[in-house]
Amino acid sequence: MSPAPDAAVRARHQQRIEELCGAAVRALSGDPALHFRGGRLHRGEVVYPARAPHLRPSLDSDDLGSFRGAADGLALRRLHSDPDLHGRLAPEPGPERLVFDLLEQLRAEALAPRAMAGVVANLRHRHETWSAAFHASGLTETPSGLLLYTVAQVARAKVTGEPVVEVTEDLLEGTRLALAPAVGPDLAALRRLRHDQAGYAVHALRIAAHVASLLERYVVEADGAPPQPLRDTFSLLVDGDDDEGAPPASAARGGRHDDEVSAYRVLTREYDTERDAASLVRPARLRELRERLDELVSRTPVNRHRLVRQLRAALTEPADGGWERGREQGLVDGRVLARLVTSPTERRLFQWPRREPHADALVTFLVDCSGSMRGHREDVATALDLLVRALDQAEVSTEVLGFTTGGWNGGRVLRAWTRAGRPPMPGRLNELSHLVFKDADTSWRRARPGLAAMLTEHLYREGVDGEAVAWACARMRSRPEARRLLVVVSDGSPMDTATVRLNGPDYLDAHLREVVRREEQEGSVLVHGLGLGLDLGAFYPRSQALDLRHGIDNEVLADVVRLLSRPGRR
Repeated sequence: MSPAPDAAVRARHQQRIEELCGAAVRALSGDPALHFRGGRLHRGEVVYPARAPHLRPSLDSDDLGSFRGAADGLALRRLHSDPDLHGRLAPEPGPERLVFDLLEQLRAEALAPRAMAGVVANLRHRHETWSAAFHASGLTETPSGLLLYTVAQVARAKVTGEPVVEVTEDLLEGTRLALAPAVGPDLAALRRLRHDQAGYAVHALRIAAHVASLLERYVVEADGAPPQPLRDTFSLLVDGDDDEGAPPASAARGGRHDDEVSAYRVLTREYDTERDAASLVRPARLRELRERLDELVSRTPVNRHRLVRQLRAALTEPADGGWERGREQGLVDGRVLARLVTSPTERRLFQWPRREPHADALVTFLVDCSGSMRGHREDVATALDLLVRALDQAEVSTEVLGFTTGGWNGGRVLRAWTRAGRPPMPGRLNELSHLVFKDADTSWRRARPGLAAMLTEHLYREGVDGEAVAWACARMRSRPEARRLLVVVSDGSPMDTATVRLNGPDYLDAHLREVVRREEQEGSVLVHGLGLGLDLGAFYPRSQALDLRHGIDNEVLADVVRLLSRPGRR
């Protein structure tokens, strides 16, 4: 199903915010491996936890300042907090641990240099925005919610030296007075010890223990309402991460799927195929499809010459182009020195090395041909036809591949599983169909019929993305080009009904993440995700969301060029 227009705009907006915040985090923390993906901060492939209430702003309700404030808070935590020491000092998971984590985050933010007025302002703005949202949610009307809110406000004020949020200052007074006898001295010590993580932790632990003991009394509210789990109350405080440096999602599924995810299986490859896509369409029909694609391309407002220049700038590098001779300055050309005898006034006796742009690169587009992509097929075929032609003119090698299944709901593989007695956890349960729309040795002009095959409806069934990415990368590694870029064009996560039903909903997602992680580590192919109306950052470290509401235009193709220009993360 095609994404709603507002979903496309949202994905594009999220990606731009993540790029901006990622750059800010890297600059402030000094850690080049940090980046945002799928709304979460990652270090390489590992999710970096956000253990404080204000570190998870919402795209629906928060402005850019809130996202910058949260990003600055995460960067300061990375810069000023020792995760190993924090882990050793922290109490067991539970309310006490959650309060302790919050207090450590506040300590890291209090170390923001006063000279960085923008960072300080971002942090304050995010705190005020979160405070208003927490209060508006009605949680401050419950004893447990008011206690947590008061601790967050008072502790931040103590450690940063800034005032509490003025709008709710009167609301805190009673709870603040009740806390003072037990933890007043500990709260007062926070600012003095903010540069000493271990010393600060002594007081933070006392505060956390006292707050946790009070929360236990509030599990059943005074008005006799049903018990409210403490974790629910803390849902506005933390995001559920357990440990810094947690393993990638593919290794952290839990339950009965742990072994299966790490050992992806295939019931049988007997029915898998790799075909030239043009061979699956009648010649007469293929000519009709090519005419249709030419019509679609002719309607686009794309500046093709500019596209070629953009791609050449993104993918070419200077290379030795011989010598430029007959110059009046430069390096002496020994072969023409004899001219000084016959023509003493001759000045064109010099040479200079010529550096010409050279594209030693291969770009492979891997198209998701699952059923939901059927509605995008005209836009995808149009964009790829324009890109492949422009890359051809820029002298960049290209492939266009596709992946789908040979049948719906398992096909012959599912029937083979039934004949085998239906063993549990069978692994992949469908027949793969890998398609070649254009190979790297074929020019755009000769590949025109094959590219038109993307318009064929009957090719679009289901998708097993992980194996398709591995197949495309293996093809690319057999090529001589020094630089290899894979671009996966998709509108969502993997979906093969039979496989998911019999192995679990995360089985194919986890395998795709594992394949991409492995290819990133191997390093010979850079894998990119091109999302149609949504962000594929949950699967691909380099991703771009395309807004196709207005069809294929210069801005859409410029987004693709920007994706190809993005450096790899290592």
